[in-house]
Amino acid sequence: MPARLVSQRTHAYSSRFRCVLAIVALAASSALLPGQTQAPRGHPSFQGESTARGSFIYSPPGPAKSVEVGNFYLRRKDYKGALSRFEEAVQTDSNYAPAYLGLGKVYEKTGARQKALDAYQKYLDLLPSDKDAQDAKQVHRAIDRLRKSAASAG
Repeated sequence: MPARLVSQRTHAYSSRFRCVLAIVALAASSALLPGQTQAPRGHPSFQGESTARGSFIYSPPGPAKSVEVGNFYLRRKDYKGALSRFEEAVQTDSNYAPAYLGLGKVYEKTGARQKALDAYQKYLDLLPSDKDAQDAKQVHRAIDRLRKSAASAG
């Protein structure tokens, strides 16, 4: 086998190996809570409590983490996954504005115009200040776009 081909294959394998190591390291680091030196028993990403039977109760992450994961799914166009994460964030904290922004984006992408309008409006209602002005401008544009499409469709 030519040396160049062997070198390319070795490079490809080492790249894959580094990627796998990075994923394992990320999973291990996310399993630890602040101040923890060991991962909890059970599933590596477990953040719940043990029951008497040894099974675990799921406790969702905070709304910020749920929105972060929801945005990841949204970028990957996994709207079902994104929707569940944004809904989880709303259930955890019903006054967390970024969760409603995410819901509005998902609903708009999936064609649920009225739900998108409601979620965007809730986001604007919860917006604490002008610090998120850029997002607010985008939301106002989205609301206008959705209202125009609803008017032309109906």
